Amino acid sequence: MTFSLPAYFARIGYQGAPQPDLATLRQLHLHHSCAIPFENLDVLLERPIVLDDDAVFTKLVSAGRGGYCYEQNALFSRALETIGFEVQPLAARVMLMQPETMPPRTHRLLCVTLEKERWIADVGFGGLTLTAPVRLDSDAEQLTPHGAVKIVKTGSDYLLMRQKEQQWLTLYRFDLTMQYAADYLMANHFVSTWPDSHFRHHLQLARQLPDGRINTLFDTTCTRHGGATQHQTLSADALYALLPSGFRLRLDDPQHGITRTDFRQLIARLASAKQSLP
Repeated sequence: MTFSLPAYFARIGYQGAPQPDLATLRQLHLHHSCAIPFENLDVLLERPIVLDDDAVFTKLVSAGRGGYCYEQNALFSRALETIGFEVQPLAARVMLMQPETMPPRTHRLLCVTLEKERWIADVGFGGLTLTAPVRLDSDAEQLTPHGAVKIVKTGSDYLLMRQKEQQWLTLYRFDLTMQYAADYLMANHFVSTWPDSHFRHHLQLARQLPDGRINTLFDTTCTRHGGATQHQTLSADALYALLPSGFRLRLDDPQHGITRTDFRQLIARLASAKQSLP
């Protein structure tokens, strides 16, 4: 299906008059993050993650589904380029879990240049997804609708950091090396099929809310962040009902829909795998 900017705007609830400027970038970034959830359901359902423009548009816009970074930032990049923004595709090494050795580049993000000033845009990092573009060439704390972030330069690399409970967490490390479709194709295949990939062992969903809170789902535990954090462990049927109401996922599309039976089986597999761990 050919990309449609009006259809994309309808999906994210944007009703402005877009221009390739900072105000539009900020509005689109927030609307996208609050409307299209981060999710890895297709990986767990053994469905291929297809990254060409038409496939991403069909799944995330027409079918009302979500996706992870390779899909989310592909869609966002296409929308920005259609409006007239200058966008450079980048890749990052995820540092959130403090790996002992340098991890591979498995995260997709964007650099947007506006009047010779560079901004990092990223609508696909789970519950820690940015909800506003971040100025690249500044190490000052920058406020977003969902928390404070900053970018620290280290040699030729940059660290994207987020404040959480008075501490600064490094989310990922990146440089400005241009990425091509083949780079994302290879990395996407790795994270969606590698047996040890966390995307293959845990159900992960996240949606930023317009009021500053965040809904996340990890396996069967749903958490609402912001104010008093609330955790709730739910049954498969309760989780299935929550996907449309809490995460704005459509489940009835003929191609990209998810039946209750398939979802129950997915949750049962996760539970079985967890019980078999030593």
